Amino acid sequence: MTRLRSILTLVLAMCMSIALAACSGLPTSSPVQEGLEPESATGVQDFSFLPDLPQPGASPAEIVEGFIRAGSGPGALGRWDRAREFLAPEFAEVWRPDTGVTIDSPGDRVYATDDDGSITVSVVAVATVDDKGSYQRAEVGPTDLPFTLEQQEDGEWRITSARDGVVLDRDIFPSVFHEYAVAYFDPSWQYLVPDVRWFPISNAATRVADALVNKARSTWLEDSVVTAFPENVTMLASVPVIDGVAEIDLSDQALDADSTALDRMLTQLEASLATAGATSVSLTVGSSPIAAEAVATRSTRIAAAPLVLTDDGFGFLSGESFEPIPGLSTAVVDAAPTAIQVSADRQLAAVTQADGAVARVGADGSNLVIDERADLVDPTIDPFGVVWTVPEDSPSDVHAVNRDGSVVTIDEAWPDASTISAMAISRDGTRMAAIVMSGERQMVWVAGVTRSADRQPARLGAPITIGAVAGSGVNITWLDDTTVAALSSSDDTSSVLEQVIGGPSAVTSAAEGMTSIAGGATAATLRLHGADEAVYSKRGTNWEQTATGVIVLATQQGVPQ
Repeated sequence: MTRLRSILTLVLAMCMSIALAACSGLPTSSPVQEGLEPESATGVQDFSFLPDLPQPGASPAEIVEGFIRAGSGPGALGRWDRAREFLAPEFAEVWRPDTGVTIDSPGDRVYATDDDGSITVSVVAVATVDDKGSYQRAEVGPTDLPFTLEQQEDGEWRITSARDGVVLDRDIFPSVFHEYAVAYFDPSWQYLVPDVRWFPISNAATRVADALVNKARSTWLEDSVVTAFPENVTMLASVPVIDGVAEIDLSDQALDADSTALDRMLTQLEASLATAGATSVSLTVGSSPIAAEAVATRSTRIAAAPLVLTDDGFGFLSGESFEPIPGLSTAVVDAAPTAIQVSADRQLAAVTQADGAVARVGADGSNLVIDERADLVDPTIDPFGVVWTVPEDSPSDVHAVNRDGSVVTIDEAWPDASTISAMAISRDGTRMAAIVMSGERQMVWVAGVTRSADRQPARLGAPITIGAVAGSGVNITWLDDTTVAALSSSDDTSSVLEQVIGGPSAVTSAAEGMTSIAGGATAATLRLHGADEAVYSKRGTNWEQTATGVIVLATQQGVPQ
């Protein structure tokens, strides 16, 4: 009986092996997703890719094709061991898969065999991920990837030269890599600022902590955010997560840090590793615990109710009820504005007046005209009460007006942009987003905000392109700390681009005549305002009318602390 049971077990194992081989290259626990939208990028996805092994007698082209497919299988240790099977032994030792990802358009790969037997693969890149995990939109166009191969002693072809990194088509990418947020502080140490990164799901906690502690900040953000980790403090080992607790072992230099710095280090790590499934963090040096407590930070949340100007006044609209803001509502109504953005403390509002000038009004009844230049875009106000303005036809002439009325000229802002349609600062004051004309296309750019030691605005950093809008740009708003929404119009429709900064995008269509856009408490409460004085709220991929008689839909920059 024991012998029979052993034979049956062996047969069953062989059948399972054959079945798995037939399915290799496909996810073993979930279907392939049809792309990635901002709201679908949360939570660890349960995917496990097992790509094919090299087949005996495979041609050079088949070896290259199999190698590229094997980019979908980083393995439990993230070494891409299956992909290395397609490489000659010497090259397998030096190939570096974790230097980056080329994300291409599915079905557009073209394989060509050169006269010397080498293979060139032409791909249409839509985005890239660098060695820091930073996602960057790519200009659509063909990219050539060269491969050289040699026959080994056993007669099989193997790759002897190829670019570092892996290639993934855009439908497979979100099943292999996941979105995480590396947390920094704003220069005032009040806000946490997330920088979106993409890493393989396997061993994610180690990769996220390594990016925060051991690697440099993203280039475009390096002068706009700060970190509590000095350069001489490093993370020494991989990060185990046991019962939700991530254990971080730091170098001896961490013992030289004061309690404030250690508390801030812990705060950054806890915020960063929360996106990798950790509920708390334990700091150690040489396996000995370090005492630290997370510090309190300011929230960037906003009120759920829309903030509107109607014939009844200015305030929060909730069903049939209307709640004014003490002091500020009267000042806003008196200004008769066409655009309104309210500061987090609700003591100030930046408004566009009927004549196109920008004014700052206050809960104390003040109304100060701060910019009378022609064709100004809607103003934006930062956490320090600074109002930012810029003319449509002169994107480089950005002004930042302080609370005392002094004007700081932000030189060389938005280089190479010919016009600007809209501009909005993040609620933490570290990043500026804009819709600009670059070349012959309307693009969404974001730039880091650099300030002096006393929080005075100094400059905008070199912008990065994060998306493109259809038609003409109308307005832009921040949905949360990592996502902006850009409203545009063309012919008989309006479009809304929801764009993760450092990630992919989603586009929905709305009726024509939308004039402004405002974020809500969640991405699901994104709102549009139309020329018909109606407010429309997002419901899935549709827009439903939720209010009428609204003269201006205001944007909020936070809530009072």
